[in-house]
Amino acid sequence: MSNPGAIHLATSVGGKLKREEVIDAVEKYEKYHGYYGGDEKERKANYADMVNKYYDLVTSFYEYGWGESFHFAFRLKGESLKEGIKRHEHFIALQLCLKPGQKVLDVGCGIGGPLREIAQFSMTSITGLNNNEYQITRGKELNRKAGLDKTCDYVKADFMKMPFPDNSFDAAYAIEATCHAPDAVGCYKEIHRVLKPGQCFAAYEWCMTNSFDPNNKEHQSIKREIELGNGLPDIRTTTQCLEALKQAGFELMVLECVGLAPKGSQRVQAFLEKSAEGLFDGGRKGIFTPTYFFLVRKPRLDSTSFEAAGN
Repeated sequence: MSNPGAIHLATSVGGKLKREEVIDAVEKYEKYHGYYGGDEKERKANYADMVNKYYDLVTSFYEYGWGESFHFAFRLKGESLKEGIKRHEHFIALQLCLKPGQKVLDVGCGIGGPLREIAQFSMTSITGLNNNEYQITRGKELNRKAGLDKTCDYVKADFMKMPFPDNSFDAAYAIEATCHAPDAVGCYKEIHRVLKPGQCFAAYEWCMTNSFDPNNKEHQSIKREIELGNGLPDIRTTTQCLEALKQAGFELMVLECVGLAPKGSQRVQAFLEKSAEGLFDGGRKGIFTPTYFFLVRKPRLDSTSFEAAGN
């Protein structure tokens, strides 16, 4: 994974925003969340604006500290973070049984780290869907450097309203991205629509586990911290996630400070650090997972549905 350096981090905070617009974006983003007077209904009603502001503000922080792939991965003994990230991405490709020449959709692709890794691993053509202009610009630059600009592309669009015809893709995946959707059923229905019949969608989803108690104040606080630091309107439970997939029409198969940075940058760092505390506490208490894996299939025209229990 690349590390663009401190200069890139400082000068890139805010993405496509003008330097003087960064602090206003920080304040507006913070107001979407409960700590600062917002509520869940407002976050869901304005999710596109909220998520765009979030990724304009945090993308350079993510790339500096995490690399090109903005997601978690468990690590085997003796394995580096980079190796774990790659294995995590290869697992998606293998579960989808990707084959050379297939047309694949990456839903909520970030700057395309998984897109590039999976495209090279499986020799497929991948379209990254993203509603953030800065991330797409960065992704295209990285695709060119990797020599993938002829086979992989990006489309700027809302994953609640995809600009693709029905039955367009041989496979689809999302890595810790559809958690941003204000309506899981609506998002999954769009993915279902653009998949060819009989083809599969795999994802790692952010979910509250069955151990989460909505009446427990400490659990509620941890959930809010995660939502604040990660641009989420709400975090679904694993049960809600599975039910949304069923309602969308899928068959459930396998579940498992030098003046360089603009004003407001330090507050972005602060809510990311607060989120880290929530993620740690949520994992320690077993009430949250960022890697709830599922593999589902759009039914064939002549098939009957079947279900399996999730983990």
